[in-house]
Amino acid sequence: MPGFLIRWLINAVALLMISRVIRGIEVEGVVAALAAAAVLGIFNAVLRPILLILTLPLTLLTLGLFALVLNGFMLYLAGTVVRGFAVHGFWAAVFGALLLSLVSGLTNAFINDRGRFDVVAIRMANRRRGGEPR
Repeated sequence: MPGFLIRWLINAVALLMISRVIRGIEVEGVVAALAAAAVLGIFNAVLRPILLILTLPLTLLTLGLFALVLNGFMLYLAGTVVRGFAVHGFWAAVFGALLLSLVSGLTNAFINDRGRFDVVAIRMANRRRGGEPR
């Protein structure tokens, strides 16, 4: 549960930062960012898989690029539901969703469900003279 909360807070902060970088995305405050991150998470968990299945032929035809459009649509949809969070324009939604996906992906890669920072390290076994690993 702590990992979920940490990832939610990081996504809310990312939304605040993205709103400063991309014209067309407006966040009025921290509460709106927290609400938008929560609603976006719910939409991505419930609606996105359904939409991915329905648009699978188009996604395959565009070699997966249409998934970016779907991410932008999810961000736009969250903007219509959450008061204090707005997304104006197609490209703002797509670029905002792309940046948020990068932050979210990195967050999910490094923070586990317990809220701990995980580092994945690949170590090569040191070999002794006889070829045996230590």
